[in-house]
Amino acid sequence: MATIVDVASLAGVSTSTVSHVLNDTRHVEPDTRTRVMDAVQATGYRRDALARSMRRARTDSIGLVVSDAGEPAFADMVHGVEEAAAQHGLSLLLANSAEDPARERAAVEALLDRRVDGLIIARAAGSSAGLLERIRGEKKPLVLLDRLSDLDVDQVGVNNRSAVAALVEHLADRGHKRIMLVSGDLRVSSLRERHDGFRAAMQQRGLEVQAGLLCEGTVTAAATFDRVRPLLVGPSQRPTAILACSTLLAAGALRAVQHEGLRVPGNMAFATFDGFTYSDLFQPQITTVRQPAFQLGESAVGLLMRRLENPSAPAKTLRLESEIEFRRSTE
Repeated sequence: MATIVDVASLAGVSTSTVSHVLNDTRHVEPDTRTRVMDAVQATGYRRDALARSMRRARTDSIGLVVSDAGEPAFADMVHGVEEAAAQHGLSLLLANSAEDPARERAAVEALLDRRVDGLIIARAAGSSAGLLERIRGEKKPLVLLDRLSDLDVDQVGVNNRSAVAALVEHLADRGHKRIMLVSGDLRVSSLRERHDGFRAAMQQRGLEVQAGLLCEGTVTAAATFDRVRPLLVGPSQRPTAILACSTLLAAGALRAVQHEGLRVPGNMAFATFDGFTYSDLFQPQITTVRQPAFQLGESAVGLLMRRLENPSAPAKTLRLESEIEFRRSTE
């Protein structure tokens, strides 16, 4: 492996001059800089990033842990984090927890071992507050993404309650009273907020929240299908509208609707958070709460950079507004 001494010898300069060229720490004459860079290429020299990071106490890298990188909203958040990190000259290390707290903890420990400069986490269902305390104990900058906490920590998400309230208003204005909420695992803070927002909005409109029309606790599309399908039997008891709180939950609920031979919007209205890739191809097109997912990722990096520059700054919580795309499924 080539060393800095080899580069200096070939270029005919001192090792300190090579260092100044590579790190841009002092002006070096253009001709000399060219000789050094030609020597770097000729020798195949590569800087020892680990040694350099130990000297600087920075690795110019950040870690991102999400619960499901394949879900459309999270995929866009990852792209937002990646783009913003690149603009700040940072490398991104990504891990997927698959909604498993043990896998999440292992990912965090691995990222800490790699000495990342900071962490962004969209917490898994059932994630413990102890994990966040572990990160803070390492004095490692931390930002929570999408799934927020009551802890005094930097975080960014959307206003889930207002988005659900707008959907309830939309459906109630069209005469719907029996509205099913497919809220999923309420250990997930964003899903719990949507669940609570639904209850509040229904009460505000004087509509009864029927326990039999609350589908809670499911994690997969298959489990959601099994939970929703029995609730669609019998025209007098089934809902006239369904709200799903995520893409995965929407997939399971729509499959149940199809299985029972029901039509959207003929037999019932349907709306969801986040939606599907190429959703315009769906027939009918589905009313969707579209989160500013890319901007959430960008904002998370912004909060992390703020924390790196000022470790003693007060914790900050950002809530971005979603956009509702009203389509034929709720007509």
